[in-house]
Amino acid sequence: MDTRERPLSPHLQVYKPQLTSTLSILHRITGVALSAGTLLLVWWLIAAAMGGGAYTTVQMVVGSWIGQLMLFGWSFALFYHLCNGIRHLFWDIGKGLDLPAAYRSGWIVISSSIVLTLCSWAWGYSSMGVL
Repeated sequence: MDTRERPLSPHLQVYKPQLTSTLSILHRITGVALSAGTLLLVWWLIAAAMGGGAYTTVQMVVGSWIGQLMLFGWSFALFYHLCNGIRHLFWDIGKGLDLPAAYRSGWIVISSSIVLTLCSWAWGYSSMGVL
Protein backbone atom coordinates (compact mmCIF):
# COMPACT_ATOMS: atom_id res chain seq x y z
CA MET A 1 0.00 0.00 0.00
CA ASP A 2 1.34 3.38 -1.00
CA THR A 3 1.43 5.77 1.97
CA ARG A 4 2.31 8.97 0.13
CA GLU A 5 0.19 12.00 0.94
CA ARG A 6 -2.33 12.47 -1.84
CA PRO A 7 -5.04 15.08 -2.11
CA LEU A 8 -8.49 13.87 -1.20
CA SER A 9 -10.02 15.68 -4.17
CA PRO A 10 -8.58 17.06 -7.40
CA HIS A 11 -6.76 20.36 -7.06
CA LEU A 12 -5.63 22.86 -9.66
CA GLN A 13 -2.03 21.79 -9.08
CA VAL A 14 -2.87 18.27 -10.24
CA TYR A 15 -4.30 19.15 -13.64
CA LYS A 16 -2.47 20.51 -16.65
CA PRO A 17 -4.41 23.49 -18.05
CA GLN A 18 -6.21 22.62 -21.27
CA LEU A 19 -7.48 24.94 -23.96
CA THR A 20 -11.10 24.10 -23.21
CA SER A 21 -10.80 24.79 -19.49
CA THR A 22 -8.82 27.99 -20.09
CA LEU A 23 -11.44 29.26 -22.55
CA SER A 24 -14.21 28.40 -20.11
CA ILE A 25 -12.53 30.43 -17.38
CA LEU A 26 -11.91 33.28 -19.83
CA HIS A 27 -15.59 33.19 -20.82
CA ARG A 28 -16.57 33.76 -17.19
CA ILE A 29 -13.99 36.54 -16.76
CA THR A 30 -15.16 38.33 -19.90
CA GLY A 31 -18.75 38.11 -18.65
CA VAL A 32 -17.72 39.94 -15.48
CA ALA A 33 -15.69 42.45 -17.54
CA LEU A 34 -18.71 43.15 -19.73
CA SER A 35 -20.79 43.85 -16.63
CA ALA A 36 -18.16 46.25 -15.29
CA GLY A 37 -17.82 47.91 -18.71
CA THR A 38 -21.54 48.46 -18.80
CA LEU A 39 -21.15 50.69 -15.74
CA LEU A 40 -18.78 52.86 -17.78
CA LEU A 41 -21.38 53.04 -20.55
CA VAL A 42 -24.07 54.06 -18.05
CA TRP A 43 -21.74 56.76 -16.66
CA TRP A 44 -21.17 58.06 -20.20
CA LEU A 45 -24.93 58.14 -20.96
CA ILE A 46 -25.78 59.92 -17.70
CA ALA A 47 -23.01 62.45 -18.30
CA ALA A 48 -24.33 63.08 -21.81
CA ALA A 49 -27.78 63.74 -20.36
CA MET A 50 -26.42 66.04 -17.64
CA GLY A 51 -24.65 68.46 -19.93
CA GLY A 52 -21.32 69.64 -21.25
CA GLY A 53 -19.30 69.71 -18.04
CA ALA A 54 -20.09 66.17 -16.96
CA TYR A 55 -19.68 64.89 -20.51
CA THR A 56 -16.27 66.55 -20.85
CA THR A 57 -15.13 64.84 -17.65
CA VAL A 58 -16.16 61.42 -18.91
CA GLN A 59 -14.57 62.07 -22.30
CA MET A 60 -11.29 63.03 -20.61
CA VAL A 61 -11.30 59.78 -18.62
CA VAL A 62 -12.25 57.64 -21.61
CA GLY A 63 -9.78 59.49 -23.86
CA SER A 64 -6.83 58.91 -21.55
CA TRP A 65 -4.49 56.02 -22.18
CA ILE A 66 -5.96 54.03 -19.28
CA GLY A 67 -9.48 54.72 -20.55
CA GLN A 68 -8.50 53.59 -24.03
CA LEU A 69 -6.93 50.45 -22.59
CA MET A 70 -10.13 49.74 -20.65
CA LEU A 71 -12.24 50.26 -23.78
CA PHE A 72 -9.94 47.99 -25.78
CA GLY A 73 -10.24 45.28 -23.12
CA TRP A 74 -14.00 45.74 -23.00
CA SER A 75 -14.29 45.42 -26.77
CA PHE A 76 -12.15 42.25 -26.74
CA ALA A 77 -14.34 40.87 -23.94
CA LEU A 78 -17.43 41.66 -26.01
CA PHE A 79 -16.17 39.90 -29.13
CA TYR A 80 -14.73 36.95 -27.20
CA HIS A 81 -17.95 36.44 -25.25
CA LEU A 82 -19.95 36.68 -28.49
CA CYS A 83 -17.78 34.21 -30.41
CA ASN A 84 -17.57 31.76 -27.53
CA GLY A 85 -21.32 32.04 -27.02
CA ILE A 86 -21.85 31.05 -30.65
CA ARG A 87 -19.50 28.12 -30.07
CA HIS A 88 -21.62 27.05 -27.11
CA LEU A 89 -24.78 27.26 -29.23
CA PHE A 90 -23.24 24.73 -31.60
CA TRP A 91 -22.37 22.54 -28.64
CA ASP A 92 -25.97 22.80 -27.43
CA ILE A 93 -27.18 21.23 -30.66
CA GLY A 94 -24.55 18.50 -30.42
CA LYS A 95 -22.07 19.80 -33.02
CA GLY A 96 -18.31 19.96 -32.44
CA LEU A 97 -18.18 18.06 -29.18
CA ASP A 98 -15.31 15.74 -30.10
CA LEU A 99 -11.88 16.81 -28.86
CA PRO A 100 -10.30 17.83 -32.20
CA ALA A 101 -13.36 19.92 -33.10
CA ALA A 102 -13.43 21.50 -29.63
CA TYR A 103 -9.79 22.55 -29.96
CA ARG A 104 -10.30 23.78 -33.53
CA SER A 105 -13.33 25.85 -32.54
CA GLY A 106 -11.43 27.16 -29.51
CA TRP A 107 -8.64 28.50 -31.70
CA ILE A 108 -11.23 29.93 -34.08
CA VAL A 109 -12.86 31.76 -31.16
CA ILE A 110 -9.52 33.22 -30.05
CA SER A 111 -8.46 34.32 -33.53
CA SER A 112 -11.91 35.67 -34.41
CA SER A 113 -12.01 37.70 -31.21
CA ILE A 114 -8.61 39.23 -31.90
CA VAL A 115 -9.44 39.99 -35.54
CA LEU A 116 -12.85 41.49 -34.71
CA THR A 117 -11.36 43.64 -31.95
CA LEU A 118 -8.55 44.95 -34.14
CA CYS A 119 -10.87 45.55 -37.11
CA SER A 120 -13.39 47.44 -34.99
CA TRP A 121 -10.69 49.67 -33.52
CA ALA A 122 -9.13 50.25 -36.95
CA TRP A 123 -12.56 51.15 -38.34
CA GLY A 124 -13.24 53.45 -35.38
CA TYR A 125 -9.94 55.30 -35.70
CA SER A 126 -10.19 55.52 -39.48
CA SER A 127 -13.72 56.96 -39.25
CA MET A 128 -12.31 59.69 -36.97
CA GLY A 129 -9.58 60.39 -39.52
CA VAL A 130 -6.78 59.23 -37.23
CA LEU A 131 -5.57 56.35 -39.44
